Amino acid sequence: MLNCPFAIDQNGVEWHYSAGLIPYPAAVSAMEARVARIAAGEAAEAIWLLEHPALYTAGTSAKPADLITPDRFPVFEARRGGQYTYHGPGQRVVYVMLDLNARGRDVRCFVRQLEAWVIATLAEFNIRGEIRPGRVGVWVARDDRPLTASGARQEDKIAAIGIRLRKWISFHGISINVEPELEHFSGIVPCGITEHGVTSLVDLGLPVTMDDLDTALRRRFAEALG
Repeated sequence: MLNCPFAIDQNGVEWHYSAGLIPYPAAVSAMEARVARIAAGEAAEAIWLLEHPALYTAGTSAKPADLITPDRFPVFEARRGGQYTYHGPGQRVVYVMLDLNARGRDVRCFVRQLEAWVIATLAEFNIRGEIRPGRVGVWVARDDRPLTASGARQEDKIAAIGIRLRKWISFHGISINVEPELEHFSGIVPCGITEHGVTSLVDLGLPVTMDDLDTALRRRFAEALG
């Protein structure tokens, strides 16, 4: 599956791009094969950019009650960190197959680096992405909406992060909402959080394309993870 067109950046990381909608099981199988080759010293690190058909995935902390409509879309056990999330057309999935043996073997630091990468990428479109204690992922404060009943600003999630490690090689990764059908998130409690919503680049009023986002991801990768 990772035989799709790729480029190699200045740090030796291969960037792969897949057109169309990639079935989830096929993507997981391809990632596992690539991780094994990286661990064996037979392949370079890789970033894989793709889209999935509409589906839900359950991370290792997923609670059954958070799957509200189990028959709506296929549900897959992801075995990555995190809870339930949605993938579908209009969402950029960024699978990161990176060698943490050469990056410090610090999982928390690595997740912070992924968050910083997303935040720097969003800044290219003048979006202020933020992180919150106890909530993995990247959030956007909705100053265009009324305050909550408690007087707090409303916040929406724009990017989810969930990784898995095998022999200190990462896989799974990031999903960034470009223009997915946001109503599809209503079939789950996204990442187990009920008091906040979900947004996308287009929902925020920005006519950003996948190509635009991919260019920004490439441009801001080195400063966060290079």
